[in-house]
Amino acid sequence: MDALECIRTRMSIRSYRKDPVPRDVFERIVEIARWSPSYKNTQPWEVVIVSGKKKEALSEMLIELLEKGEPPCPDIPEPEGWPEVNQERIERLYRLRAEKMGIDLTDPEVIKKAKVANFNFYGAPHAIYLYQDSSLPLWSLFDIGLFAQSLMLAAHALGVATVPQAFATDYAKYIKDFLGIPQSKRLVLGISAGYPDQDSPANTLRPDRAALDEILMWVE
Repeated sequence: MDALECIRTRMSIRSYRKDPVPRDVFERIVEIARWSPSYKNTQPWEVVIVSGKKKEALSEMLIELLEKGEPPCPDIPEPEGWPEVNQERIERLYRLRAEKMGIDLTDPEVIKKAKVANFNFYGAPHAIYLYQDSSLPLWSLFDIGLFAQSLMLAAHALGVATVPQAFATDYAKYIKDFLGIPQSKRLVLGISAGYPDQDSPANTLRPDRAALDEILMWVE
């Protein structure tokens, strides 16, 4: 798969087969992703991959916190609002999910179910967490974002599906304690990973992208 095809065909996968990804495949994915660019080569990223019974226990803990009404404590706060153009894109996605999947993401009960699905990592056999030292400047969030994209593209090229998940960091303090990550670290992103269930309707949804003239300006 060439780079252009890899970027164009990668998509967020929300239903997985149970068979695990071999460790050497993950090592290759991370080895490739570590060549991502970063400010002054600071490489401000760290990775933990959770599998097996430990991942199942993590899911149980997160769902239990949700069910008992524990307030979310993400290291990166959830956005409180969006500019109009971005909000319109969110609403377009919600309409698409409602039409194709019958999911109303404006309904609080549906949002709760969506969080449960996130905390179950959509049935994927692996959960990946990206984190960095919390003393790093905000610029380093951009760098770890580059790393996340590289990781997901490398995975896609090797036949491993992923989906980035903000909800998976809702209980950052508890997750870090559970995984042995120091509280001095900033939990940035959760990612489900595994082999995709190609027969699942959940994997047929592919949102559109803004037209080129909406995002591109020429100055000559």
